[in-house]
Amino acid sequence: MAQQEHVRVAVIGTGFGGLGAAVRLRREGITDFVVLERAGSVGGTWRDNSYPGCACDVPSHLYSFSFAPNPDWPRTFSGQEHIRAYLERVADTFGLRPHIRLNHEVKLMSWDKENLYWVIESANGTTLHADVVVSATGPLSDPKMPDIPGLDSFPGKVFHSARWDHDYDLAGKRVAMVGTGASAIQIVPAIQPKTAKLTLFQRTPPWVMPRMDRTISKAERALHRAVPVTGTARRGLLWGIRELQVSAFTKHPDQLGLVETIAKSNMARAIKDPALRAKLTPDYRIGCKRILLSSTYYPALAQPNVDVVASGLSEIRGSTVVAADGTEAEVDAIIFGTGFHVTDMPIAERVVGAEGITLAETWKDGMNSLRGATAAGFPNWMTIIGPNTGLGNSSMILMIESQLNYMADYLRQLNVLGGRAALDARSASVTAWNDKVQQRMKRTVWNTGGCTSWYLDEAGRNTTVWPGTTGEFRRQTRSVDLAEYDVVRAGVTGDERRAVGVGRVPEQPGRTDRETVTAAAPDAGSVAEEATR
Repeated sequence: MAQQEHVRVAVIGTGFGGLGAAVRLRREGITDFVVLERAGSVGGTWRDNSYPGCACDVPSHLYSFSFAPNPDWPRTFSGQEHIRAYLERVADTFGLRPHIRLNHEVKLMSWDKENLYWVIESANGTTLHADVVVSATGPLSDPKMPDIPGLDSFPGKVFHSARWDHDYDLAGKRVAMVGTGASAIQIVPAIQPKTAKLTLFQRTPPWVMPRMDRTISKAERALHRAVPVTGTARRGLLWGIRELQVSAFTKHPDQLGLVETIAKSNMARAIKDPALRAKLTPDYRIGCKRILLSSTYYPALAQPNVDVVASGLSEIRGSTVVAADGTEAEVDAIIFGTGFHVTDMPIAERVVGAEGITLAETWKDGMNSLRGATAAGFPNWMTIIGPNTGLGNSSMILMIESQLNYMADYLRQLNVLGGRAALDARSASVTAWNDKVQQRMKRTVWNTGGCTSWYLDEAGRNTTVWPGTTGEFRRQTRSVDLAEYDVVRAGVTGDERRAVGVGRVPEQPGRTDRETVTAAAPDAGSVAEEATR
């Protein structure tokens, strides 16, 4: 019988998080790793979302790795095709291709507590063992389709914005667009001129700011290539402006009134009909939901072939779509821009920890983790873009790179421990960290702004967004505090427990125990205090 393949690290996913983790592993001198990707190419969100008009709402020079600057971004806000091409270049430039295994969808990850490694089973029938798992599947990987009565019997075309059917021609069709989030406001202007009739089902109107997009001139690009520090300075300026905005979101939502005025002016320029303007005016504080950017959304809605239904889709009867307010429309196609499984990530159902329960079961009352990375009962497992690491106004790449710092130090700590060892986040540490995050969340615009957003789970708990600056998060994830972890070793008896750094404990196959670290376990107050710094 062939020996089972074993790697030091298994990374799941090839979006920004997964490719970033792979680059960081190589830069740390670790080459014994694989990157498992369920699709046939890299790119993550920017591979899956290829709908018409798809683009980023974060400036290009900030939406890229600090270690892989791109002086040739063509626009200030890049389109999907340019971001995907960037990620392909990252994979090539940093020599990641030999580590990437495409068409390897992970079906199950189980912790073997006797041998202290993860058993990873893929849908293609392969299995491998990994000392450490870095899950970088991201919160925007699995589309959320609403359960609409009659949808199964709809005779026309149905698809989600993240699974766009490019073979279906919308020209001359009657189309229902369900949702008014970040994807929908890009799709509507792109398809409106083609459709015979476009009916937009809007449960809640978004706040939409003007999109200050433009072509980046050849001279600018040439300057960034010739003098790289100019690109770095541009990135720093974009970052700094957004850091200064954070307090309005997290501490002083009342300061966002001026921003609302700008958004209303953006609407008024295009929407002259008072009745339509009333439908499109939000009744909650700006920032409570993600602020959207578009200078073409409102003009598209003002066109004669567009109807805005200020109600959600509730039923489908044959080719007739019916809103909750009773409005009906005959359509040939339904496009769902209804978001993703963010607070109930499906990957959690596929992770089985030390006690034989899934991460989804552990998170049944809401996602939580230590510093957005690790979960109690799941040794040597961490996630990139975990609970409360999302942002409402800046670039997720900043948060990803902070988590990569944490990952790198986590692996260094394992090397220092020596032997067969694992780190398992202490329940008290996880609880203390998350209690403080939720305490801080109470005064943020996301919790006080008067809306229901995808940031909130079913219990109304915000498990998505980080209630602070990206600089603060970077400080909190610069290194691993071993006092927040239990050290698990293979083959250690109770009499052989040792403090961290005292030496190597002899291995005895088939037995495990936990070390007591030199520093005392932090109480809820100490971790909570640190989280505020």
